[in-house]
Amino acid sequence: MANPTVILASGSKARQEMLRNAGVSFDVIPADIDEEKILSEMVSNNKNVEDIANKLAEEKSLKVSKEKKDNYIIGSDQILSLNNKLYSKAKNKNEAKEKLLELSSKTHQLTSAVCVTKNNKIIWSSFSQAQLSLKDLTEEKIDNYLERAGDDIYNCVGCYALESIGIQLFDKIEGDYFTILGMPLLPLLTFLEKEGVLA
Repeated sequence: MANPTVILASGSKARQEMLRNAGVSFDVIPADIDEEKILSEMVSNNKNVEDIANKLAEEKSLKVSKEKKDNYIIGSDQILSLNNKLYSKAKNKNEAKEKLLELSSKTHQLTSAVCVTKNNKIIWSSFSQAQLSLKDLTEEKIDNYLERAGDDIYNCVGCYALESIGIQLFDKIEGDYFTILGMPLLPLLTFLEKEGVLA
């Protein structure tokens, strides 16, 4: 008997690569949700970062689960915060530079949440946090980095990819590597194994 289908409700290359490298068989159906609206509503209701990340992960998973019954739908999201300010992905090089200047010589937090739904019900969720300290970055160093990093930085909320040259920007990192990449992978794999859906 074939295993139930696992579906990742995200277009994130990093999350897809994590699952693929871990040997998980899955399909990809990016969830079309209004992230900005959800974020705005939760911030105005004074929700904390963990609640916001969890809510976004849940909404993504539930959106796809409505259409794909009997499948395991993975939703995941990540929030970058510094001193209670939440950051979105940069849309262009100027925004990326501005963000990196703000984060320079400070310690920010990444909160990653993951959720699994089946038959439009949440059956499991988890979240994890990491602390990342950037070096004291000059404008020249940032310009040089952005030139070398290319367009991939616009897929990362912090404008860095630790798995490539973005690692050069940091003094110190505390937390789970996969959480930093965008999804708490180890607890997810443990859950999928218990469910008997790992290949």
